[in-house]
Amino acid sequence: MRILIVGASGTIGRAVVGKLEKHHEVICAGRSSGDVFVDITSVDSIQAMYEKVGKVDAVVSATGKAHFGPLSELTPELNGIGIESKLKGQIHLVLAGMDYVNDGGSFTLTTGIMMDDPILQGASAAMANGGVKAFVKAAAIELPRGIRINSVSPNVIQESLDKYGAFFPGFEAVPVQRVALAYQKSIEGVQTGQNYEVY
Repeated sequence: MRILIVGASGTIGRAVVGKLEKHHEVICAGRSSGDVFVDITSVDSIQAMYEKVGKVDAVVSATGKAHFGPLSELTPELNGIGIESKLKGQIHLVLAGMDYVNDGGSFTLTTGIMMDDPILQGASAAMANGGVKAFVKAAAIELPRGIRINSVSPNVIQESLDKYGAFFPGFEAVPVQRVALAYQKSIEGVQTGQNYEVY
């Protein structure tokens, strides 16, 4: 398969690339590194990426920013970070990418544990994740030509504890290689409309 991975240089993205590149042609995309550059907050940038890459069998989104901070300090602008990136950015990857995914291909988006297991300062991120999950479930019944769509919802990742561990007290972190398996399942499997939880 020919697989486009957006966010390929991140912790999850690198693990997914490593899991898939042995048996598939992997195209890496990112804001500042990769085979092709893309800013997922820009519809024009997403469109330009697809035009450059051409037809693919699968698109993986292992990217999307969101704001972490106290609810009492959450402004519309800060909340907009997750809306524009994690939520709308990932959805636009699907909307712009439908014509570039081959028959029977797939999209795999990324959500996160805090939408189902809330944490302090995570309301905005949970909102964006929940929106992505709902979109995936609903879009699965309408995608054309047998195209599938799923999302992966990881727990806090062991390799990212130095950055995010303080937000997740008492959570049992998971190794990123376990998370990468969920993306492989989405791409190489047959299910659609699923949110694969890696907890």
